Amino acid sequence: MAVIRPEKVAKVAEVKELLTNSKCTILVNYCGLTVAQDTKLRRAMRQAGINYSVVKNTFIRIAAKESGIEGLDPYLEKNTAIASAPEDPVAVAKILFDFAKENKVMTIKAGVLDGKVIDAEDIKALASLPPREVLLAKMLGSMMSPISGLATVLQGTVRNFVYVLDAIRKEKESA
Repeated sequence: MAVIRPEKVAKVAEVKELLTNSKCTILVNYCGLTVAQDTKLRRAMRQAGINYSVVKNTFIRIAAKESGIEGLDPYLEKNTAIASAPEDPVAVAKILFDFAKENKVMTIKAGVLDGKVIDAEDIKALASLPPREVLLAKMLGSMMSPISGLATVLQGTVRNFVYVLDAIRKEKESA
């Protein structure tokens, strides 16, 4: 029986935690990036609070199997880096998609969004979403619209009533 080194077990556990606890995890092929490009990407990831690391495909395969995530095996070829966002799934997709568009060398393989495997097209769609704050503002605006409309209608009724009373007052004063 083969003896598995503790550092490998720890790395698999770390990858498993990234796959299960983050809102969105994206796998990219980083092959061909220069050191300067990789440094720029890592800096952008760090500023956004995103975990980015290079991981062996075998570790990802084992961690996905232990997590119950199926469908990642076809994407686990060549070099793989994992970017995971603990909070905002749009941020990680947007940063990686913009970086891949800017640097044609890096390609997005697939991702895991809330425990389900998504492909590069789904990640592109996720990256095109507006930021969370904008979505919340739009939702709040749509929730407030009926209330403000009701207030306007009620105010119009009161205003018309005041106009009628004012007209009656003027009529009685002139008579």
